[in-house]
Amino acid sequence: MTERELIDTVLRLACAAVTSGRGGPFGAVVVLDGRIIGRGENRVTSENDPTAHAEVIAVRNACREIGHFELLGAVLYASCEPCPMCLGAAYWARVEKIVFAADRADATAAGFDDAFIYDEILRRPDQRRIETVAYRDPAPGFDALAPFRLWREKEDKIRY
Repeated sequence: MTERELIDTVLRLACAAVTSGRGGPFGAVVVLDGRIIGRGENRVTSENDPTAHAEVIAVRNACREIGHFELLGAVLYASCEPCPMCLGAAYWARVEKIVFAADRADATAAGFDDAFIYDEILRRPDQRRIETVAYRDPAPGFDALAPFRLWREKEDKIRY
């Protein structure tokens, strides 16, 4: 498929999400070796899941399809510039490239403004709108680093 055909595909997915009532106007596909291996449309409202963004669903489906959590060499096509969460998902999946149609300004004009999230990410945890507190307990037995020690010591771990 050409890049135009792939963009047309994600735009159709985005429109289908709206007309079906499943979610907002967003669609995405993941392509590997010239083949779509994952599709997603926004399903936030139909699944009552704020993480059910098109890109996240497409990444999840693609990973299931190939049986691996990394999408090395894959391209994520999206109907709109990915929000911070979706961008994070793309980075964690290690996609090679992201191609999008509309940008964040277009999303803002349609009522989907995530600029405040970009701003919040840059703030120190104690300056964010959502109270964010690092729990510390001086009492004996509290060990916040125990899981990390176990991870470092685990010889058969799968790194990601």
